[in-house]
Amino acid sequence: MTILKNFLRQDEGVTAIEYGMIAALIAVVIIAAVTAVGTTLLNVFNKIAASI
Repeated sequence: MTILKNFLRQDEGVTAIEYGMIAALIAVVIIAAVTAVGTTLLNVFNKIAASI
């Protein structure tokens, strides 16, 4: 029982999980931004190619 109480009191794992969730959220935002910029850039290059 003491082992279980000590395990529940430890918060180092919680901090690591929080940092992991923050890193995952940042990665999702970066992927979304790069995708949006890539799509816009592709449209610009297609317009340039069509006008040439």
